[in-house]
Amino acid sequence: MQQLTIPNTVVLPWATSVIARRERRTDSTRPVRVCFVIDELTVAGTESQLLALIRHLDGRRVRPYLCLLCGDKPLSQALEPSDCPILRLDVRSLRHPRTLLRVWRFLRFLRRERIDVVQTYFADSSYFGIPSAWLAGVPHRIRTRNNLGHWLTPLHRRLGRLLNIFTTRTIANCEAARQALLEAEQPRPESVLVLENGVDLDRFRNLRPTVATGPRVGMVANLRPVKGLDVFVRAAGLVHALHPQADFIVAGEGELREALEQQAAAEGLAGHFSLPGRMADVPGFLAGLDVAVLCSHAEGMSNALLEYMAAGRAIVSTHVGATPELIADGVHGLLVPPGDVEKLAEAIGRLLADQELAQRLSAAARKRAWERYSREAMVRRFEEFYLSLVSRSHDEHGNEKIKSTRGYTWPTS
Repeated sequence: MQQLTIPNTVVLPWATSVIARRERRTDSTRPVRVCFVIDELTVAGTESQLLALIRHLDGRRVRPYLCLLCGDKPLSQALEPSDCPILRLDVRSLRHPRTLLRVWRFLRFLRRERIDVVQTYFADSSYFGIPSAWLAGVPHRIRTRNNLGHWLTPLHRRLGRLLNIFTTRTIANCEAARQALLEAEQPRPESVLVLENGVDLDRFRNLRPTVATGPRVGMVANLRPVKGLDVFVRAAGLVHALHPQADFIVAGEGELREALEQQAAAEGLAGHFSLPGRMADVPGFLAGLDVAVLCSHAEGMSNALLEYMAAGRAIVSTHVGATPELIADGVHGLLVPPGDVEKLAEAIGRLLADQELAQRLSAAARKRAWERYSREAMVRRFEEFYLSLVSRSHDEHGNEKIKSTRGYTWPTS
């Protein structure tokens, strides 16, 4: 077993904090410095929310930094924001001995930039970033959980409970995700708070419906098992029997493409089922749908569902995660049990057959999104949270003193 030698120059967390405070000589308007840590960037819900947050934070209040464990793929680099410092660490595996050197590089980065808050996304970034931030003396170490933990293994649960020792706060995007985390990893309840997602409403302000030869039923989803796409295809077969002119479209990419194409052909949907791939113009795609569907087996606060609401679509969704927090059944859309093909087909068919109901539900959903789930409101929630963590005072020489507001309890809903 390889023996690890700790360099003599390692600075203990308490000493690092003292040194950092002595080195800070700024005015009272110094923004809170937040370093976000994520594996890499891609076109998915969590990454999209993070990028939107970074791009819209008020730099006078909160200065963002972005650390990518890997980030060498062309798509990840193309998505990198241009208005914040970015650190790519080239971490391929947490088990590789070389990762210890990457930890040291990350520690130096955090100390040099005098980071106040480290916030991590996903498992590997949390296992890497949270203990590293503790070693660097970063006073606020935050995990993010935006799903119900459907992917957790017993090992993940044990590691999550271990991370609680080093984590000062955990952010969930809905109460359902918060409760799932409390049950699985048992952090202190008062340390887990809810900050809801938001959607860029301006993109959905002036939608122009496209002309279609028949009804269109569709969804935006990565082609992964948790999204329940096999259930959607089977339900589409039942709906098609009653509405033979209806078309069914799933916008997204993933490993299930070939299996879904084969399943659609077996269901008799040839010519009426399509997988156009990832959509650059999501509002334009949604504008052409009569019914928008979410049929996931597990979700936190679904970004796709927020977009459906903002676009004013008639919605059918499974009753999972934060969905009942967003949509009241029969008021803003129709909710069905996850995995229930017949109920899903029945709800879709009901909206296709009853235009008055579809219009009433879609108008209510749009109104709710525009009143509560704007991107500006989301950014304000995060800004106020970061500012609440850090309070400042200055001595007579202008040295900034930063202390943790550890007694602060943020609302959980």
